[in-house]
Amino acid sequence: MSTLTEPRPTADAVELELTYRDAINLAMSEELDRDPNVVLIGEDVAAAGGVFKTNEKLAELYPGRLINTPICENGFTGVALGMALMGMRPIVEFMFSDFLPSAGDQIVNQLPKYRFMSGGQCSVPVTIRSISGGTGRFGTQHSATGESWFMSLPGLRVCAASSPGSAYDLLRAAIRENNPVIFHEHKGLYGRKGLVRKGAPPAEIGKAAVLREGSDVTVVATLLMVERALAAADLLQGEGISVEVIDLRWTRPLDLASVKAAVTRTGRLVVAEEQVHAGGWGATLISELTMGGLRWRAAPRAVSLPADICISYSPDLEDAILPSVDRIADAARSAVKG
Repeated sequence: MSTLTEPRPTADAVELELTYRDAINLAMSEELDRDPNVVLIGEDVAAAGGVFKTNEKLAELYPGRLINTPICENGFTGVALGMALMGMRPIVEFMFSDFLPSAGDQIVNQLPKYRFMSGGQCSVPVTIRSISGGTGRFGTQHSATGESWFMSLPGLRVCAASSPGSAYDLLRAAIRENNPVIFHEHKGLYGRKGLVRKGAPPAEIGKAAVLREGSDVTVVATLLMVERALAAADLLQGEGISVEVIDLRWTRPLDLASVKAAVTRTGRLVVAEEQVHAGGWGATLISELTMGGLRWRAAPRAVSLPADICISYSPDLEDAILPSVDRIADAARSAVKG
């Protein structure tokens, strides 16, 4: 598997195998240690270690810098805005991405606009950790990814971590960014292990990663769908179909250049997204590439959630609703044969 556009190891980097959960914990620990202005706020983030235990031991290591809040997303996101305007770098933990709309005024009308309204005098370095995705059997009100809900807002950055390595790189980049960032982490990945380059440079803002080279079809994915896209590529390799896999990483800004370069080679595109296709990053990507004059060998395919079905609490139904390895492989196979 090639990692063509991921940060290369530096002389000071140490390669570790960590779980996705521990990679997030390490990224926050390093940033709390590096900058005394970094704090973490949210529901049960301190002594409890977070509902998914991503913050374990951080309250002991950094006394007073993990702050439990009431259950009031709009309120504590507004507090984070005030902190940022006074020179701090708050990390805000949203227990589930489904709760992002509860802070809609702050996310839509406040955080991304302050820098513009102040003529560049104010920075808003707020990182919102949004816990996303299905597979947890949490039902329809606790299983959304939300990765495209806010991608049209000027002044906002939106990223999505698909592996321990990308979680470590992207979260550090988000915390150091002077604009507000929504960082999506997937609850179905917390136990996955992978390579983390401790001490390597943070991820580049707005840069996708080519995880696997291929010549027949390009699959672009985010979050859990990246893992499934790579599995689909392995499956299709046995059929003589060469699949290129791109981890989009950022839904705002979109790395159109990297995707265009890949699809110019293959002529075929499949987007794999754990969301409804309409109005999402996949539809935007296809639209932008088409308007940019890209010539397709076959019509683009989308593997996504059904348009009119909510994610179910039932394990069997949830598994049937979420895009699978087989569905991604079928879409790529269809694009090549079509």
